[in-house]
Amino acid sequence: MAKVTLPDGSTLEVSDGITIGELAEQIGPGLAKAAVAAELNGQLVDLSNPVTADSVVKIITLKDDEGLEIMRHSCAHIMAEAICTIWPDTKLVYGPTIEDGFYYDIDLDEAIRPEDFQSIEEKMREIVKADKPIVRSQMSKTEALEKLAGDKYKIDNVNRSDSDIISFYSSGDGFEDLCRGPHVPCTSKAGSFKVMSVAGAYWHGDPTQKMLQRVYGTAWPTKKDLDDYLSRLEEAKRRDHRVLGKQLDLFSFNEAGPGFAFMHAKGMVIWNAIVDFWRRVHHKYGYQEIRTPIILNEELWHKSGHWDNYKENMYFTNFDDASYAIKPMNCPGGCLIYKTKQHSYREFPLRVAELGLVHRHEASGVMHGLFRVRQFTQDDAHIFCTPDQIESEIIGVIDLTFEIYKAFGFEDFHIELSTKPEKHIGSDEIWEIATDALKKALEHRNIEYKINEGDGAFYGPKIDFHIKDCLKRSWQLGTIQLDFSMPQRFGMVYTDKDNTEKPPVMIHRAVLGSFERFIGILIEHYAGNLPLWLAPEQVRVLTISEKTNDYAKVVLQKLKDARLRCTCDLTDEKVNAKIAKAHGEKLPYMLVVGPKEAQSNTVNVRIRGAKQTKTINIDEFLGMATQEIADKK
Repeated sequence: MAKVTLPDGSTLEVSDGITIGELAEQIGPGLAKAAVAAELNGQLVDLSNPVTADSVVKIITLKDDEGLEIMRHSCAHIMAEAICTIWPDTKLVYGPTIEDGFYYDIDLDEAIRPEDFQSIEEKMREIVKADKPIVRSQMSKTEALEKLAGDKYKIDNVNRSDSDIISFYSSGDGFEDLCRGPHVPCTSKAGSFKVMSVAGAYWHGDPTQKMLQRVYGTAWPTKKDLDDYLSRLEEAKRRDHRVLGKQLDLFSFNEAGPGFAFMHAKGMVIWNAIVDFWRRVHHKYGYQEIRTPIILNEELWHKSGHWDNYKENMYFTNFDDASYAIKPMNCPGGCLIYKTKQHSYREFPLRVAELGLVHRHEASGVMHGLFRVRQFTQDDAHIFCTPDQIESEIIGVIDLTFEIYKAFGFEDFHIELSTKPEKHIGSDEIWEIATDALKKALEHRNIEYKINEGDGAFYGPKIDFHIKDCLKRSWQLGTIQLDFSMPQRFGMVYTDKDNTEKPPVMIHRAVLGSFERFIGILIEHYAGNLPLWLAPEQVRVLTISEKTNDYAKVVLQKLKDARLRCTCDLTDEKVNAKIAKAHGEKLPYMLVVGPKEAQSNTVNVRIRGAKQTKTINIDEFLGMATQEIADKK
């Protein structure tokens, strides 16, 4: 007999060798029907996996993130089987899951085209309808290499494996694929899916290798989930910030500087509104603002560790017989400012913020509007403190971050704690201390978080903030990174209470991350209909005829006196055309004025997105608008 501990802490006595699927049935038929895999002692396994000793077991269903990913991975295999059935000469390479779906890289001389997607989907549905069991088998690496002789792609996959045991999965009699697993127990558990696109992809990303075909798909638990996702994709196209940026005259790109955004006058209004708010909040939380140079010598980047860990993403230049780098990050400059004078523990915590312009080399194929650029402004800050101040400072950064996100309308977010990556600086002991400090701060604030193993910065563990926009897309924005190493590398010290010199703890943090990227996110989140406090033009006065031009100018001046961003349309166009134009430019408010309004000192207010209008006194409108701006609505 074996003792099984379930997620709720309850235990079961089960027969030694019982499978996870049989265990699920014993817990309850409903759970057994929903089960797709399990977590056995922290490791994801198939339902066919036996329980041979006392274990901790969690049954995985499609309600779990892991279950959805497993189902999508199984769909990748089903799609591969369908493709191999239609095109028998297909050579399979690999088929991982990605966000919202999966892909499979294949070597096939005949091009797969969008008009082929329906045939692939129909064959996939046949496989699903057949309800074929998906069965795991395994063997030694040597045996696997013998089995796969002549298949260079799969042999390469085996050779790259760090395990001595290699597993295969088969569905039915004909199809078998090399895979680590786990998978859903049978093809009927594949949910609802759709083949989305096909693109070229080099093997291992190496342009000297043969171009493969990468077939993308998506899969969801139900048809409704799939339909909702496809609707979100269509809505995302409508909200594309690249299209809206051009339509609203906010920013542009030019071949003269690939990956470098040109911010137009209206885009700078948004930019400056964000900066003004950012500065007010940081002043409230006790930050000082600094500015550091964009170009610094090569020696500095060796000292900071960026040369060894980030060189491939940096730009370099030479002058005065010396080598310089354009900064990819702001922290080394902040360290140099710290070292310009002596410091005492009495100054701590020392909070220093910078809106720093950085440059990072991005491959041309990954640049995407404002979301992925080569030059961007990062809202960095560095906090220097003593070890016993770490927890309270992290809590302060969390509070500041939440306050800023909520002002922009983002209240759906989650937190990830990223731990030591393979490529890092500093001792294991320092990393353990730093990671534990971040955990304690999160737990003190009762914040749920997910551990993201191995994804920390090269100099320290980090907390990452992920927001969700109105389409439920997740964006990683803010980060808090705890660093014990860089102060030591730069010889930074402070005088402690016992009159000895010690290295400070350095906290790196950003809230919005890249300003350019954040503006792109805002544009798509609001579909260009930015809240009043961010709108480049907040109000436009529209005249019915030239008879009320003088009154319109009086209204415009009152708006300007109230510091509203406003214009007046005095053209000869009909008022309906003026209204349509203002709607197209996504203005929050339109004030229509005619003889009646001029006589009563009122304005007819049209609100963006609303059918109803209302006529009110101009002072009443000013009060309403200024309050809306103050409330960040």
